[in-house]
Amino acid sequence: MTTDLSTITPIVEGRDLVKTFGRVVALDGASLTLYPGEVLAVVGDNGAGKSSLIKCFSGAHTPDAGQMFVDGEVVAFKSTHEARQHGIETVFQTLAVAPALDIASNMYLGREQRKKGIAGSVFRALDKKGMRQQAAAHLKDLGISTLQNITQAVETLSGGQRQAVAVARAAAFGSKVIILDEPTAALGVNESARVLKMIQDLRDRGIPVILISHNMPQVFEVADRIHVARLGKRAAVVTPQTASMNDVVAIMTGAMTVPEAEQQLGPVRTPAPLS
Repeated sequence: MTTDLSTITPIVEGRDLVKTFGRVVALDGASLTLYPGEVLAVVGDNGAGKSSLIKCFSGAHTPDAGQMFVDGEVVAFKSTHEARQHGIETVFQTLAVAPALDIASNMYLGREQRKKGIAGSVFRALDKKGMRQQAAAHLKDLGISTLQNITQAVETLSGGQRQAVAVARAAAFGSKVIILDEPTAALGVNESARVLKMIQDLRDRGIPVILISHNMPQVFEVADRIHVARLGKRAAVVTPQTASMNDVVAIMTGAMTVPEAEQQLGPVRTPAPLS
């Protein structure tokens, strides 16, 4: 059974986005469309504009031209805080965790909850017990079993466990979209598998995910659609069912032109139906 995406309003959409840094053109009329309940992988060679594209949606960059939409409404993010207010959470490669703080404190970093009454309003006391209970509940909902002690300092965790904390924080507050930038780049095989399982679990919960990755086998394992970036633009959108890894790499590198790709794979400029 297929879904006609033309009848569905995208969760987030970018049209003809342009971003320059001096004489460097990072985005040259780039577009992106994310639909409800899907994992959209964004792939491309170095300098293709992947990071600049997702930073526009995360609020880290403001495009010089073009339009962005959330639920069909035009938005213009001037900060990551504004993107978060619209339900878009991003986990960058740097993770942005505080190693000396415990798991619960990291999950509520920048969103600390204060105690009720005078203790919170006057003395600004934090509700550590409440945050720990809620953090534990979020981890349980995500099926993350590798983090048993919510009071454990993040600096004592493995790379995969730290990634789990960052993803759990994004899932706890990302009501519309979660963007993951190379989430398995520094992880081993087992820890990468756990992160991919988390991505699939997020999709199963109805939270759409944008996954930026260089790892083609992982992309083909979890992605519903694959957005191929090249030279600051969207070169093609394919699915793992309509294209092979070699096809995607050929489009990324320019070895296969878009007309050639369309001849072999069918129309790839427009989103293909989800299965």
